[in-house]
Amino acid sequence: MRSMLGILVAAVILIAGSSVFVVNESQTAILTQFGRIVKSGYAPGLHFKLPLVQQAVRFDRRLQTLDSAPENYLTSEKKDVTVDFVVKWKIADSAKFFTSVGGEEDRAQARLASIVRDGMRTAINSRTLQEVVSSARTDLTQTLVRTANVATQNLGMEIVDVRIRRVDLPQESSVLRSVYERMRSERKQVADSLRAEGNEAAERIQADADRQVQVIRADAYRDAQKARGEGDAKAAEVYAASYGKDAEFYAFYRSLEAYRESLQGGNGVLMLDPDAEFLRYLRDSK
Repeated sequence: MRSMLGILVAAVILIAGSSVFVVNESQTAILTQFGRIVKSGYAPGLHFKLPLVQQAVRFDRRLQTLDSAPENYLTSEKKDVTVDFVVKWKIADSAKFFTSVGGEEDRAQARLASIVRDGMRTAINSRTLQEVVSSARTDLTQTLVRTANVATQNLGMEIVDVRIRRVDLPQESSVLRSVYERMRSERKQVADSLRAEGNEAAERIQADADRQVQVIRADAYRDAQKARGEGDAKAAEVYAASYGKDAEFYAFYRSLEAYRESLQGGNGVLMLDPDAEFLRYLRDSK
């Protein structure tokens, strides 16, 4: 009797335990019965189901990451590029997700990778190499998210973001050399432009400096001539004043100045008449 009671209690506990299930904060769930979906979109918390007949299937509703391996694509110019991208996605409809991929994340990742690669190929094929590697690739990824989400609606998945982590040129491709040559040519043009601007500025500064030198010299010559003229005028005034006070002494002084100018050096020859006025003071000195 006691054994039967124990079996009955165990059966009740088993049935009661199998009639409830818990959905965590990071999960969503569906309820199936004989493989058919009975209800979906369970919120986090405690829920009830028919024991032994219905099964609760839980899914992670947080953001998931698809890290794709680098793939080769062709631009609109038929140039090879290697693109490495990452996809952020989540389960948007748990029922569709279960129906399309059986609730298996590996299958979902494979389907999603194929969709994103096809969209990436289409997007890159319609753009030039410069657009792919420049800031225009933000528009590329936004367009890719929109088009890829249309394709994943039936899969119950939503692509939140696609990021291109790296864009490389194949090492064996001639594009790499042409890109380097173009970059070198562009840098050379910039350098030549800067060098021309520097030469122009240098010539402008040199011309301005030469003009200032000419102005300074002209001002200095003017001031010198003015000072010399004032000096000569002052000297003439002094001479005139001296002549007015003692004409004989003034004549004697001027003769001495003339003697000094004429006889300096010691190698010159001066031929004059002994009675010449120029030698008057030499004669008178006896």
